[in-house]
Amino acid sequence: MNLHDWIDELCDALDLDAEVDETLLLDLARDVAHAVTRPAAPLSAYLLGLAAGAKGGDPAVVEELAERVRALADGWDQPATAAADNIDGTDDAEDELDGAADPLTEIEDLDDLLGRDPEPDAGTGSGAGAGEEE
Repeated sequence: MNLHDWIDELCDALDLDAEVDETLLLDLARDVAHAVTRPAAPLSAYLLGLAAGAKGGDPAVVEELAERVRALADGWDQPATAAADNIDGTDDAEDELDGAADPLTEIEDLDDLLGRDPEPDAGTGSGAGAGEEE
């Protein structure tokens, strides 16, 4: 199932007859996440949806409202912080990752944090010829 199929099914489940511009919404969420803070992205999309629905939900209205959100985010002068990005307010993961900008992109640090061996088969006696030296 792809994103467009998901949106169609979700609109059916929510009893919505709506056109959805996936690119517009995903770009907006990305812009808000980078300019403000990650948790602001889905909340901004939700509020955009409420505002668009209150104004009839026309695609042109959605675009105009999305531009207002983007302009607000672009002008946001309060820097995003690791603690603000963390919904539960803790910054333990950031501390454990030695200041990594995005924990999900730092696979080795994530493995360390989770206590996993990034190469579990390396150096173990498994497989053909294990333990043999040439």
